[in-house]
This record gives sequence, C-alpha cells and structure tokens, in this order.
Amino acid sequence: MRRTRLAALLVLIFALPAWALDGRVTQDFDAGWRFLKGDAKGAEQPGFRDEAWRSLAVPHDWSIEGPYDQAAPAGRGGGYLPTGIGWYRKRFTVPKDEAGRSVRIEFDGIMANAEVWINGKRLGQRPYGYSSYSYDLTPHLKVGGANVLAVRVDNSVQPASRYYTGAGIYRHVRLVSTAPQFLQSVFIATQSVTNETATLRVQADAGKADASISTSIYDPSGKEVARHTGAASTFELNIPAPQRWGLSSPRLYRAVTQLRKDGKLLDEQTTRFGIRSARFDADTGFWLNDENIKLYGVCLHHDGGAVGAAVPLDVWRYRLGKLKEAGVNAIRTSHNPVAPEFLDLADEMGFLVMDETFDTWTAAKQFGEQGYNRFFSQWWEADTRSMVVRDRNHPSIVLYSVGNEIHDDLNSPEGFRKYAQQQDLIHQLDPTRPVTMGLFRPALSKVYENGFADTMDIIGQNYRPKELIAVHQAKPTRKVIGTENDHSLEQWLALRDNPFYAGQFLWTGFAYLGEADWPATTWNNALFNRIGSWTHFGLQRQSWWSRQPVVHIVRRDGNAGAGNWVADWTPRDPDSYDEAQVAVYSNAEEVELFLNDKSLGVKKKPANDAPRIWTTAYAAGALRAEARNGGRAVASETLRTAGAPASIALTTTRQRLGTSFDDAALVEVRVLDAQGTLVPVGSLPISFKLDGAGRIAAVDNGDANSHASYQAPQCASYAGRCLAIVKATAAKGRLVFTASAPNLPSATLTLSTE
Repeated sequence: MRRTRLAALLVLIFALPAWALDGRVTQDFDAGWRFLKGDAKGAEQPGFRDEAWRSLAVPHDWSIEGPYDQAAPAGRGGGYLPTGIGWYRKRFTVPKDEAGRSVRIEFDGIMANAEVWINGKRLGQRPYGYSSYSYDLTPHLKVGGANVLAVRVDNSVQPASRYYTGAGIYRHVRLVSTAPQFLQSVFIATQSVTNETATLRVQADAGKADASISTSIYDPSGKEVARHTGAASTFELNIPAPQRWGLSSPRLYRAVTQLRKDGKLLDEQTTRFGIRSARFDADTGFWLNDENIKLYGVCLHHDGGAVGAAVPLDVWRYRLGKLKEAGVNAIRTSHNPVAPEFLDLADEMGFLVMDETFDTWTAAKQFGEQGYNRFFSQWWEADTRSMVVRDRNHPSIVLYSVGNEIHDDLNSPEGFRKYAQQQDLIHQLDPTRPVTMGLFRPALSKVYENGFADTMDIIGQNYRPKELIAVHQAKPTRKVIGTENDHSLEQWLALRDNPFYAGQFLWTGFAYLGEADWPATTWNNALFNRIGSWTHFGLQRQSWWSRQPVVHIVRRDGNAGAGNWVADWTPRDPDSYDEAQVAVYSNAEEVELFLNDKSLGVKKKPANDAPRIWTTAYAAGALRAEARNGGRAVASETLRTAGAPASIALTTTRQRLGTSFDDAALVEVRVLDAQGTLVPVGSLPISFKLDGAGRIAAVDNGDANSHASYQAPQCASYAGRCLAIVKATAAKGRLVFTASAPNLPSATLTLSTE
C-alpha cells in the first residue's frame, strides 16, 4: 500500500539540515512536468531546451486524448487510439543541507518501456507498464543545485496488448527522502485469529541487522493495542479482541514501524492492514472469518473510460459503488497489477481481490503479438516481486493469479517449470495466500490429465463451468474457482448449485476500451457501460446476487421478440412495434405485471432463477412490475413511455470537491420529458460550461461506437444520458456547471471546493 505522510510539513523536505530530518519524508512529485508527444534527440540531457513543451501534472495518459483512427497501429486491442513515443521532464532543486540523505523516485506505473535519467545519467528501463518501481537518485543528485529528471516512454511497437493500455506516466510519482539505512518493506500477516486474540507476524526488511526495529499497532479507532521493540526483523504480536476485516465491516488497523540506530530515528513507515482469516476448501469453497461465502466477482480492466488509464480515485469509488449495488463482492484485476490506491479502496469498501500479474508469458496472443511476451523471460521475476511485495498487506487480496489464458505449452516440462517458478516465488514472498491462473481450454492443453492443474493451489478455469465441475468430481480434493465467466444462466447455476465452486468472475463488470471491431471501440458486454449505466446483464445479475428484494423490467427493442434487451417502454418506432416481449428479473417469490394498471398475470419464481417472460400487445403508458414475498409487496418498478425532450437534469457524485488528482465529481446528464421520464431515443447535442476555478476533465456518453473526443466541451446524449467529469483547480471557491441543448432550458449545478 502507499505509505505517505500527508502533513503540510512535507514542503520542508529540502529546507532542513539532513540529519534534522528524522525518518522518512515523502513528497508528492506529480506536479511541474513538461511533456512532448514525439521523440526528441538529447532530451535526457539536463541542458536540453524544453520551454516549448506542454506543462502538465501527472498522472497523464496522452493516448486517451485521441483521435480515434481505424488505421491506428494499436488496432482493436488498443481501441484504435494513438501510440508512439513521449517524453516527460521535471526540474527540481536539492539544497546543500540534503547531503547525507538517500533520495529515491517512486513510480506507480509508466506505460510503457520507460527509460529514466537523472541529470543525464541513465537509471534504467522497465518494459512492463503496470509495474511499480523506484530508482535511487542519490549518486547523481546535484546537492545545492538544479536537477533534471527525464522519462522517455515508448509504446510504438504495436500491437502490444489485446486491450487498452494508455500511454505515459499514468500513475502517481513520489520523491522519498530517508537516512541512508531505511526500511525497504514491512509485511504484516495474520497468523491466527479468534474472537479473543489475533497473532500477527511482522517482517521488516531493513537490509542490515545493526539497528533497532519497533512496531506499534493501532486499532480502527486509533488506540494503540500492541507494541514491540528489539533487534529482530521478524517477530510476533498479539492483538486482544481483534476487530476483523470483512465485507460488511472492512475494519482496518495501522502499524507504525520505526528503524532506530544509537537512538536516532532513521526511518518510519505506516502500514495499513486488516485482521481476518481466509481459506479455500475443496468441499465447501471459500471461507472468510469462518463464514462460508461465494465470491461474486467481476473482471475489471484498468481504464476508467473517458479518462483512459489515468483514473482519479473518485472514478473507481463510483464504479465500485455501482458494482456493490449489483451484489458484487470480488474483483479480478484482469490481467495486470492495478494502481495501489485501487487496492486501498477495495480494502476500505470491503471487496475481495484476485491480484493478477500477466496476460501473456512467452507465447504471443492475437491482436497483441508485440506485447509482454517479448519481455517475460527477462522480467517476470522482477515484475512479480514488485506486485507481491507492494500488495501483500492488503486484506482485500485473497488470491494471486500468475496468468490469463496462457498460450505457452502447459503440456511440457517447460510449461510446468514456468508456472512452478512463479508460484514458488509468490509463496516465498507471501506464504499466506494461494496461487492460481485462468486456464483456457484445458482439455486441449491436457492440464487435467498431465498433472499440471494439480500443481496449482487453486484450479482456476475460464468459462466452461461443466468441465470445471467434472474436474472436481473426478478428484474431490481439488479446489476450484471460475476465473472468468460469462453472464449466462448456466454459469450462475454452476456456482449456485455446487458448494465446492468457490466463486466466479464475470467478464466484465464495466465496459472497457479496446478488444472491439471497428466501428466499435469498446467491449460492452458488462454489468455497466462506460458511464455507469446499468445493462440488462447488470439488472439480471443483481436479481441473482443481491440480498435485497429486486425487480427489474426489460423488453426486446425489436418487434415480436427481436433485437436487444432494453430497460425502457419507449419504442424507436411505435407504429411498427405492436408485440412486446417483456422479461422481469426478480429474486421475489412472485411477480405481477401491469400495463396501464391492467394485470398481465402473476408468475412464480422459476426453480432455476430464469427470468419471467410475458408477451403482450404494446400500448403507450406505464408498465409496472410488483414483486411479492409471502403475498406482501417487497419491490416494484415502473417503466413509462417517454414524450418529447423537455428538460435536462443534473446529478453529481460529490457536492464538495478537493483539488488533488484523485478528486473528481461525476456529473450525470439526463434528458427528460415533461413528466420527468428519461427520453432514451434520439440524440441531443449537449454543451457544457464550467464557471470557477475548475475544469471539465472528460465527457462521455457510453456509446461503444462513438469516436467523439473525450476532452470536448460538448457531448451527444446516448440512450438519454451522458457524463461529465469535473475537477477543481483551486482550494476555495465555487464551481457552476451548466448544460444546455437546443430548444431546451439550461440546467445548472453548483459545487464547492475545499
């Protein structure tokens, strides 16, 4: 997890004498960069003239700025968005008093093939854009003078991925100053836990063994509950009456670890963690805190739609909130390490996580032939180590995955060796969690016959649930999980009806950029589209996974059962729409459907959880479903036929807005008729204006076939909606957001900044 002091005194990092700075000081290094889209000979040299370059702050994804192009080298995998070379440069000063300190630069992720220089000295290159890593700047710093950090990003060799990656320094950057001897990592693992006590194992890596290490544990209320001081780098602590981390109560503890020598504080790290037990059982699936639960999971790619790969945390907060509403309790980070703050959020919100390393090993995949397969042999160990050491304190993580649909030959000694190396390394770095991978068409690779699958801690398989069930039945000691699944009823029943089936991860939770055939730019078979609008998949899944009473109405948008499922009662052409096929998704015992208050009949809940289907003559008006348990109404939903557009409605995810990169207000824009019903047909050009110290960071309408710019001050409505993402640029003030469309009154929304 990110361990950062957020006190205002951080600005003093280079203003105090070196040894007056006790411990660790971490400085946000996101601001003050210059950027060039393109190559520049000699740009790594400190004397290079970059005045004409664009000034910006990172995280920054220049690929999402577009434009879309069917002929783009990234192709369908990269969503037809630009790739190439980009440069970033930053000047900073280190006063003379900083002599004797160790100074490092930490990158949470650079996409991709990033080379880094300090004052013209090359620090290294990392090809994998999803890895977090750091470089020691100390030997090359000009203490008392100006310094120049330069980063060259190159993803010009394409196609490099089957899905959108983004481009640039798209995650956070920090400058870290410590004494020369410092804590390289702190790992806190729950060894055992009961209602009375928990035993924690603390492992602090400080390099040398000539200093004292102390750790204090603070409970969720901030009260110190345990302390240890000694020379040992590994020790145990007992926590009385532990408050367990769980899905409904994600309680988090804090550990403050200090490194001292001769009474002097050398380093200090704060580690957030949770106390919980988690295990997989061959007979009964997954257990969290001695409760047998199913992992109701989704796969998520790392892009945030209109913001690309540089995703403010508030965008993830919104998305995870929607997924929780749908009944989701688990996330697969498909198919790569995510930003560290994403895992912080999963900890806070109570999600389980399958943390994944790679989409490829050495064998290439179609539409991503020039991807990580070129680098796996040299870099897999460093990249795996980077992810596990960074992530292992997160209580949300219950499972690691080392690959997705790997095309390497798993029916060979070399295939066995590659998997074993990765699993063994993870066990060494984190012995508390099991390892899996997403097997693909295992019958062809013979992994169930040749013994490969039985070397896995947990057997994970993509799709084909009947095959996975048969694998367990053939050998009941096997622990199994669905690592990737579609939205079908068959997949749900496989999980529902088999206690040993630990969970599944749907493809996908949110629509994502790439992996689509032109003119589409987005994979759209998800519970939610890019802007967070429910799809029929999401509505149906909520009826299966939610613990609350659920009822939703959808209809075929074509006459007599043709077309797609949509959640409205407004045909595109009412004159040709005379017979409507209606489905109701509900977990209630019975549902009665009414058209203009006339009953169309009552249907009981099918034993197999299938949707309840009605066929009726279409009539404009109101279609209402009433769900009942024990004869008592527990939920209802009404769809109304929309009239002509009459107004614009605005809602926001935040009323008060901070100024950091991760602060964002998501403003939903809806087109309504005179009665307040969403108008889902047609499209209106909607213009946006923001008054005050802020900016509209991105706009989107969720249309998978749209090629419009995400940075424009306007957006065409799609299915009656669009989205604007607003950011503040000053700490105090007021932002007034205005949306307007031809022949409609404008709508305004006021936000305050803090």
